[in-house]
Amino acid sequence: MLWQLESALTCFVITTALVLLTIYIFTRLTRYNDWEEIAKGNVAAALALGGKILGMANIMHYAILSNTGAVDTIVWGLLGMVLLLLVYPVFEWLTPRLNVNREIAGGNVAVGALSLVFSLAVSQIIGASIF
Repeated sequence: MLWQLESALTCFVITTALVLLTIYIFTRLTRYNDWEEIAKGNVAAALALGGKILGMANIMHYAILSNTGAVDTIVWGLLGMVLLLLVYPVFEWLTPRLNVNREIAGGNVAVGALSLVFSLAVSQIIGASIF
């Protein structure tokens, strides 16, 4: 039982660190200040960032289920994080009629929600690829 507790704590720490790293990097990729926008009540910005958080948590779920140790969890988690973070510029590229950064900064909830859905959908694909 003690080894299960140690394993659970290790997975928790690794997962939390990678989710926080994802948040940090994502907030550097956007052209608006995520935290200022969220503090102002910008739901679109909260949805876009929330999609990355949920997406990364989903990826880590699969990384934990398929791992044989902490190193595997970290490797799969980092790979998943990179792929998930690539979703944002790809989303912008796939929607050339929208300026995603400007729309989210302007509070366009529809674009924020679509960004969240893209993140979750891709996280499911990444997770299934890991598993």
